[in-house]
This record gives sequence, C-alpha cells and structure tokens, in this order.
Amino acid sequence: MILAAIDIGSNAARLLISEASTYKDGTVDYTKLTLLRIPLRLGFDVFDKGFISDEKKALLIETLKAYRILMDIYKVEHLRACATSAMRDATNSKEILAEAEAVTGIKVEIISGQEEANILYETHIAEYLSLNKSYLYVDVGGGSTEITLYSQNQLIFKESFNIGTIRMLHDKVTDEQWEHMKWFIKTHVKDYQPIEAIGTGGNINKIFSISKRKEGKPLPVELLKDYYKELSYTTVEERKHLYHFRDDRADVIVPALQIYISIMRWADADEIYVPKIGLADGLIKIMYKDLAKA
Repeated sequence: MILAAIDIGSNAARLLISEASTYKDGTVDYTKLTLLRIPLRLGFDVFDKGFISDEKKALLIETLKAYRILMDIYKVEHLRACATSAMRDATNSKEILAEAEAVTGIKVEIISGQEEANILYETHIAEYLSLNKSYLYVDVGGGSTEITLYSQNQLIFKESFNIGTIRMLHDKVTDEQWEHMKWFIKTHVKDYQPIEAIGTGGNINKIFSISKRKEGKPLPVELLKDYYKELSYTTVEERKHLYHFRDDRADVIVPALQIYISIMRWADADEIYVPKIGLADGLIKIMYKDLAKA
C-alpha cells in the first residue's frame, strides 16, 4: 500500500511517500519511496506578525500543488497532511488552508502540540532500545519542542513546549517559558534515571552528519557543546561556507543546539541517539494502523 504524509512545520514542509507491507508473521515494513523538503519558513511571518503573508500563502499552495503531482506519479492511495506550530498560531490559518484545499484537493489539519507528541510517539523508537533504560525523545522544530519519556519500554509522559528555533531567532521565547520547561523536565525525569536522549529534527540530523559518527552511535552532549560554541562564533554566511549549510539551516542550527543541550543537561542525559525519523514517519504508521483495523 502506498501512503503519503505531509508535515507543514514552522521552518519547512515535508512530503514523505512510503510503501507499507504486512507479512505473515504480522510485522510491517515501511519502505521510503521519496522524501521532499521545501523551506517555506512560515514561522518567520507568524512569530513576528501573527499571520501568514500573501507571499508565503502563495508559496505554500504552489508547494502543495507540486506534492499533489508527485503523489499522483507514485499512485498514492492514502494521504494525511498536518500543520504544526506556525499554523496553530496564525490568525488566518483556517482561511489559507481552505483555499489550499480548494486549489489542490489536499486537506490539511492543524494539530495541537499534544497531538504532535502523540504522533511522534507512534514512531516507536524506544521499542528497539534497551528495556532496562529510560529514553527521552526530543523533537525540536521551528515553533515548538515535543518531549516524550519512555522507561522500560513504557510511555511515561508526552509534552509540547512553545520553544522553537524560529521563535528564538525572533526573541519570542520568554525566560518564564525556559524556566517552565526546565522545571517540568527535572521534576518528571528524576525517578527514571539514568536517561539517554533520542533526538529528531533537521538540525540534530545535520549535526550527526557533520560529526561523521557511525549510524546507531550516539552523540555525547560534550560534542554538542563543542559544536554550539564553534557555530556561535561564526556568522550565518560563514556557517554556509564552512559547513555547506543551506540558508534555512545556517540560522536555526545554533538555537536548536541550545535547546537540545539544555534539555539534556536538565535530564542528566550524557548522550543523544539520532535515528533520523520524525512526524511524517509517525503519520504514515498511524494511517496504516487505522487502515488495517478498518
């Protein structure tokens, strides 16, 4: 079965097309057919002005048109499209998504931070890790950060915080928000030590890539601190030149590292695994599970 998921975030919109196959023993394989990312950067409008501009609206609709063509080529049978933090905050999001649906036929649902954490949980990363440890799943986006704690293969909590890279670039994160996240993590993880972190999001994926670590090997928090210090002393243009970052990666990677490092410090996590999966993967798995029940 060919499935597609669209994730419209505060920094970029992603299209994931996968083929899901169930075997006689009940296991399901998900084969990635294509993954496309377009840097819409909706958060730059929303976290500054509170709404999405006509220019960004046009770009979003053109992106969805392109995604529709790709889905037709791949003969996608089922689709789920979701929008997260920027669309949650934009005063004109409903009108824009109604227009986008009229033009492209793609219905986009705006999900809450809690729903976002629920979908990320469906990736079931921790199922494949040690039953004797606790894992803190951290997904850092442009508008929000979702945190999920697993211990001994059980879900302990899922929480969403309006702390994201684009919000930070626009000085839209208060000291009170930082303090609340710090309090929440310290309070809720203290009984589940020791903790290892699992990180998703384009920024931690990029750090993992430039670290040259082998797949499956974690990144030490000390290495993240080194990258944070190194990148903080360079300009956006220098980061693009030295590390071959795209425009939409070079500016957000420093605040992303600040978020990951802060969370790991508060949770007393010394390492972070980077499995390179995210919201779109969760959407695909939920969709297939629901279809299998029907």
